[in-house]
Amino acid sequence: MSKVLMKGNEAIAEAAIRSGCRLYFGYPITPQNEICAYLSRQMPKENGLYLQAESEIAAINMVMGAAGAGARVMTSSSSPGISLKTEGISYIAAGDLPCVIVNVQRGGPGLGTIQPAQADYNQATKAPGHGDFRILVLSPSTVQEMVNCTFDAFDKADEYRIPVLILIDGLLGQMMEPVEFPNREAVRPAKDWALTGHGNKRKPNIINTLCLQADMLEKQIVERHKRYELIAEKESKAESYLCDDAEIVLVAYGASSRIARSAVDLARKDGVKAGLLKPLTLWPFPEKQIRESTKNARHILTVEMNMGQMVHDVRCAVEYKTPVSFYGRTGGVIPVPAEICNEIKAIAGGKR
Repeated sequence: MSKVLMKGNEAIAEAAIRSGCRLYFGYPITPQNEICAYLSRQMPKENGLYLQAESEIAAINMVMGAAGAGARVMTSSSSPGISLKTEGISYIAAGDLPCVIVNVQRGGPGLGTIQPAQADYNQATKAPGHGDFRILVLSPSTVQEMVNCTFDAFDKADEYRIPVLILIDGLLGQMMEPVEFPNREAVRPAKDWALTGHGNKRKPNIINTLCLQADMLEKQIVERHKRYELIAEKESKAESYLCDDAEIVLVAYGASSRIARSAVDLARKDGVKAGLLKPLTLWPFPEKQIRESTKNARHILTVEMNMGQMVHDVRCAVEYKTPVSFYGRTGGVIPVPAEICNEIKAIAGGKR
């Protein structure tokens, strides 16, 4: 199939349709509105439903209902909207329901700015809602990766019965690049647990997020975490770039990884052996890949569009054996390769 030029938000929306998603519930907020606009036009053509809910809270609860009925369903929002959805995400996780959530991040806290940021890393990976649960977090850095991640998100959500979050930012959502869509039929796994009606031919299915007996709730959570351990073992992914001989390895995800890669190229031209490790999953965090890619490094530099939310995870991944420092911009300011390259050279020269 030939490539087409598409905006990131619209590419995710089209990939969702091609993944078999026929139900979308959301509420408009910049900078993800193109997802809503695209699906409002295209879903009716695919015998699907686009519904603009009265609020983000209503939208995520509609997602829970559709997921419980066995549908492939998606919602999307941006930072403060995702915060409103977190209670519903916790309920969805408690019901072991699959769904896909897209967060096109903007600067915060509060309403902040509509400019791109990566300040929701901690929320996505550590606290997507209350309680003992995890969600799978995917982090694409190109429009093509956004398409690929969307297909993977629906498949993995169904495979593990877990919410999957695609974490991007306004820069990627608004960016236009050539993309190619996988030429494959949407996977539609059987869901014998779904609330589809039983016609007196089987016992009724029950999905319940309330458990008043502590020992029973503990048992449920422990069993769920066994599934999370399997996800952590099988699904952590990352890509390395020029890390084999790198003395300084940058760790960056999403839009920041694109800028960091250019900074690595600039540093190499100036004789500094730099490399890049790009996490493709933020949870599970690619600890093994980071250790492998930094085994010959004398310093690690994390690059993010926030105040350093990933730094602790990188330090834990390398077991504090290699110095880890941080460079980033926040509030919607996007770093440029030259300033990151200057930081690399400062580290190489012993000034950091």
